Formats: sequence, C-alpha cells, structure tokens
Amino acid sequence: MKFARILAVIASLSFIAQTHAASVVKEMANAANALLGSLDSKQKAKAAFDFNGKERRYWHFIPAEMLEGGSRKGLMIQEMNTKQHALTHKLLLTVLSEGGHGKVKNIMFLEEILFVLEGKKRRFVRSSDAYHILIFGQPGKGAWGWRFEGHHLSLNYTIVADKLRSVPSFWGSNPAVCDFGPGRALVVLKVEEETARKLRLSLNDAQANQAIIADKAPRDILTAALPKVEALGKTGIAFSQLEQDQKVLLTTLIKEYINRHRAVVAKEDWAKIEKGGLDNVRFSWAGSVKQFEPHYYRVQGPSFLLEYANTQNGANHIHATWRGFDGDFGGDVLREHIRTSH
Repeated sequence: MKFARILAVIASLSFIAQTHAASVVKEMANAANALLGSLDSKQKAKAAFDFNGKERRYWHFIPAEMLEGGSRKGLMIQEMNTKQHALTHKLLLTVLSEGGHGKVKNIMFLEEILFVLEGKKRRFVRSSDAYHILIFGQPGKGAWGWRFEGHHLSLNYTIVADKLRSVPSFWGSNPAVCDFGPGRALVVLKVEEETARKLRLSLNDAQANQAIIADKAPRDILTAALPKVEALGKTGIAFSQLEQDQKVLLTTLIKEYINRHRAVVAKEDWAKIEKGGLDNVRFSWAGSVKQFEPHYYRVQGPSFLLEYANTQNGANHIHATWRGFDGDFGGDVLREHIRTSH
C-alpha cells in the first residue's frame, strides 16, 4: 500500500508538471490572440504569417538595413499604440522570467545609447522601438509560433501539440559595458561573460590545453543565423574532467542562459541536458582571458550549443546564442507530430 501511494504521488507530481508546462503554452496562445485581436487590418498584415512560410526560418540579429530587402519583417513597436505595446510585453512575459525580461528591455535600451554614441556617423536606425513581433499560424490551433526580434535580439518560439521549443535564441549587447560614471555601469550580459572567464582562469595547465581551441578568437559566433546547425566537433574540456568547483561554475553558466525563461520552461531545458549526460557537455575557449580583449567560448552537449563571442568594438560588443541540434524551430516536435498524427 505504501509503495502504491508513493507511485500515486509521483504520478500526481508528473501530471502537475505537465499541467504547468501546458499552462505556459495556453497563456502564450491567449496573449498572442489578444495582441492579434487588438490590431487593425494593416497592422495584422505586417504581424501575421503562414506557419510554413519562409519568414519563420529567416531570422537575424543584425540591423534591419543589412537584411534581405533592407528591412525586417513583422510589426514594429513604433507602429503600435500603448495598449498593443503592453500586450506585446505581456506575450513576452508568458515565457520569459523576470530576469530574462529585464535583459530584453536592457538590450533594447542600448539602442538609445548607440543613437547617442554614434551621432552623425550613424548608419542604422537606433531605437528601442525598432523591435518587431511576428506570429506564425493561428495561436492555439495546430502548429504555430512567434518571434520577437530586432538588433541584438531574436527570440523564436514554436508550439506543436502543446509542446514548446524556444530555439534559436540570440541575445547581444553593444556596449557590453555601458559606463555612466562611478557606480553606474550597465552590464547586460555580465554573468555570461564573467562566469565563463572565471571558469577558464580556474583551469590548470593540463585542463587549459584541452579547453583552448585557438589562441585567437574567431571574429564572431560560428553558427551566425543559420536556420539549422550541426555540432561543431568534439572539442574542449568535458564536464567529467573538471573539479567540483569548476563543475559548479559551468553549471551556473549554462543555467544563466536557460533561466532567461520561466522556471517551468527552464526546468524542461535542464532536464533535456541531464538526459543527454552532463559528462558529455564540453567547454571550449579561444582568445584572451582579459576583459576588453577579444575572446570566445562555447558550451556544447548532445542536444544543444551555446556560443559567445566578444571581439568587436574593443571587445566590448557581445554576441551570444543558444541553439538546439534537433529542436530549432520545433523540428523534433514537428516530426513527431507528423509521425503520430498521419
């Protein structure tokens, strides 16, 4: 009887976890439909796309003027009224954690800083309102998805049969360190930079020989904005070859990326990493260990790749991405859905 009760409790907890995950998807669909319902016909024509259209996989983090056709698809915040702006952030908050949403707002705010810093030499539109929402398919019905995107930010979500995939995900920062004077610095991706550097500096010579893949950092992240990525090779030092305090640092680094999303979403991401085996996760480094000198790192496991590069503008300009080898744009859940439904 006691064993049966334990099994019942486990089953109940599993059901609760599934319900919580499904509730995120339901909230997301309701928020997306509320936003769509607030738009006039011209706005909706800019925001709504076919799920199977080419736009869903054409994503990027560079300025709009550098994209195909010289502009970014989607409905821009600048084209919204106050209510629609709020509904857009409400949609973001269905999936982002408070910390993740804070980083999004700070990345957007940095565009206003660039507007001032670049002055008359400015080549691109710099505005915290130059961010776009794109909704693919009909939220809550069948396969659907959405993207929030602008310079240095591209958050892609795909939902199939109540299963959520949150890749590809790109977060950048320029300046990486925005100094407003003594005690008033804004460092949007501080943990992502400092934790990785601390881990690299903690390695002994033998460990460093395994972790370092190049003396010079590559110019940028290697996967760029490709619609699909493959593993970058079995390089770097494995989790199993780290000391306990170093394992804590690597775990902290990975969780800083996944905890940009709400706890229930981050928990599923972490469970997938654990299922693939933490000992199969590898950390690679290239370039300098000093701040404001070009450096690059990546963390790769069986199911995911995160890349980080800080090489531009005096190594004060970060590009960081999270990719899924089978989950980008919901590829895995789409294949499973087709297999079981047809």
